[in-house]
Amino acid sequence: MSENLTPEQIAALVEAAKQGQLPDQTSASTRRSPRIRTVDFSRPTKFTIENQRRIARAIDTFCQTAATRLSAELRLPIELEVISTAQVTWSGAQSLLPPGSLAVLLDVHPVETRMLLTAERPFVLMGIECLLGGSAERPPRERRLSEIDWALSRRLLDSIVTQLSLVWEDLAGVTVTSGAIDLQNDTGQIASVSEPTLVVMMESRINKHSSALALLVPWIAIEPIAQRISARDLLFGDDGAEFATGIASALAHVPVTLRAEVAAIELPVEEILALAPGSVVRLGVRADRGVSVFAENTRLCRAQPGANGSRRAVQIRDQVGGGA
Repeated sequence: MSENLTPEQIAALVEAAKQGQLPDQTSASTRRSPRIRTVDFSRPTKFTIENQRRIARAIDTFCQTAATRLSAELRLPIELEVISTAQVTWSGAQSLLPPGSLAVLLDVHPVETRMLLTAERPFVLMGIECLLGGSAERPPRERRLSEIDWALSRRLLDSIVTQLSLVWEDLAGVTVTSGAIDLQNDTGQIASVSEPTLVVMMESRINKHSSALALLVPWIAIEPIAQRISARDLLFGDDGAEFATGIASALAHVPVTLRAEVAAIELPVEEILALAPGSVVRLGVRADRGVSVFAENTRLCRAQPGANGSRRAVQIRDQVGGGA
């Protein structure tokens, strides 16, 4: 719909334009611009969502247990936390690591593959200072690592790898052991540059000083156990029947309260308090209707009350699950 403007209105618009006060026209249109989703075809998708979720959950557990152990060994509080996960190529994973980080090769048994754990150098130097009885009031100055530094770095990283091995054993039935320790630029032999790799970045906090740790998991390292990680072997594998039988066997021994109920009625508090020996409570149900049998709060069937020797008993009258 168009509208002709008077000369006065045109003059007012021109004056508003000079003052930079033109009316906002964006509200006149209610159409939304089309949403465009950017797809990066260079980013690998080998790790399924379930793989990533279960690995990230396991590393969360590792952060808790490793922080407890390191706090005891270094005699100061340490916090570890997962801050991000990303699926990239091996070369892309290398570019995400802080420069100058120390890297320890992780041998995965019994599949005989390798992963990589890196720790930023300030974290390692602060750990060395604490192992030698020093304090962590401020990050130590950057220095060339001596033979003693390398030996203490080995002890510090071995403590971390021990806790990491425990969570991988729970996750996939494999263990990891620490191999050679070197600078991160000498780790190209683990995987090819295009190998899909899951990078789990962690943050360590020692006296409010933050450092980065990273776990690099190339796909070839977990390919033999990928089904076990995602738990599909329990659902669809050869031992699925045995797993289901185990669940049924465990549930069969769960205690359940079985009770027989004549009827149920709600009474006001004043009537309940007025009950005395000889009082009659009308339930509103005929005696020949029998009783209802419940498992916990679930009604199963109707039954006829009676006795079995000296014990009270009920005889199932309707089919289990039948109506009253």
